Amino acid sequence: MTRSFHTRVHPSLDDVPIGALLGVLILLISLSAFFSASETGMMALNRYRLKHLAESGHRGARIAERLLQHPDRLLGTILLGNNLVNNAAAVVTSVLALKLYGEVALAVAAFLITLVILVFAEVPPKTLAALHPERVAFPAAFVLHAIQKVAYPLVWLVNVLSNGVLRLFGVHLYRAGEQLGAEELRTVVKEASTMIPRSHQSMLLRILDLEEITVDDVLIPRAEIEAIDIDDDWEDIVIQLGTSHHTRLPVYQGTLDNVIGVLHLRKALHLIQRNEFDKESLKRIMREPYFIPEGSALTQQLLALQSKRRRFGLVVDEYGDLKGLVTIEEILEEIVGEFTGHVPGIAEDVHVEKDGSYLVKGNANIRDLNRKMGWELPTDGPKTLNGLILEYLEDIPEPGTRLQLAGYPVEVVQTKGTAVTVSRLRDREQARVEQAVEAS
Repeated sequence: MTRSFHTRVHPSLDDVPIGALLGVLILLISLSAFFSASETGMMALNRYRLKHLAESGHRGARIAERLLQHPDRLLGTILLGNNLVNNAAAVVTSVLALKLYGEVALAVAAFLITLVILVFAEVPPKTLAALHPERVAFPAAFVLHAIQKVAYPLVWLVNVLSNGVLRLFGVHLYRAGEQLGAEELRTVVKEASTMIPRSHQSMLLRILDLEEITVDDVLIPRAEIEAIDIDDDWEDIVIQLGTSHHTRLPVYQGTLDNVIGVLHLRKALHLIQRNEFDKESLKRIMREPYFIPEGSALTQQLLALQSKRRRFGLVVDEYGDLKGLVTIEEILEEIVGEFTGHVPGIAEDVHVEKDGSYLVKGNANIRDLNRKMGWELPTDGPKTLNGLILEYLEDIPEPGTRLQLAGYPVEVVQTKGTAVTVSRLRDREQARVEQAVEAS
């Protein structure tokens, strides 16, 4: 009697056609690919974009967001399905190996099914899902939601057991929602440069920078404040009001450290038209001044000026002496860039020379210079160029003194008393070119 070459499998499986087994195997591998892609796609979703789409009414996004609220259940559902189909695929492969080549082929079959699952059901689906998470995750969310409902008892049991293991190692299952700090938000804005116009991106970054800026960085210095001395002759006050380039002026008595009010010129004009304008009426229409402590955060004062409906505030130091004036325009320029025109009669801070150098006024604000000229002068110390030069030299320089500030060649051109009034600056690139020419 001739012995059969093939080892017979279970009688109920031995009658199943090989074509049917191959079809089942392909189906199982496809299901494995689905679960693998679903896992990566769901976990790779941008949580903030997902929330936006869900609030916009996107059904797939809403279901995906609901599933991700319990990641342990979601992963339990996906991994349960993935392991079931992978194990079933291994069993079907073993049956095929026994039917075709006998027991000697089982070891080779185990290796082959592992390779097939990796090549067709793991790496490519997960790579695709990582590259296009929304295209994969949103359709998959409908299927995963249905599976989670049908298999909930089994998923619940798996989660109870797995969560128990995590608790043994002191792992907390639920954590607070992800929160982005200023640095993370700055990175997000920079990475979104292809979707956000450059001007908008710049404004968003400046808003984030406001947290690090104080009123001292943007104030108009005391020496540049235009104000009315109530003790002046009435004719001089009227002339000053008629020639002022501002609509609101501080009013003081004797000294700028004694500001008694703020005058709106429009109100004064109404009194002039009725021939009722004198010192007493001027005092009646003045508004109480708003004082700001030095070192206050710019964001805080922006909100305060907005709530109090003020256009400017007076910055005072710890002794109550006036340091300067902060306008809402100066604060807004920190966000949107310079937008107000220059007041007639006031010279520019920077003048470009024919040789490419820049003549800069000593009282020029360093932050303004950096913003307008694209320079990188240090801003963590003095607020003006004069202050920066004096701090570096620790002395009052003579005209012609040369120094390097953060890589920028500086020459003192003019001084007055104890201050540098005009300096000549060259940008870094120009200085490097000139040094290379001199060296050659």
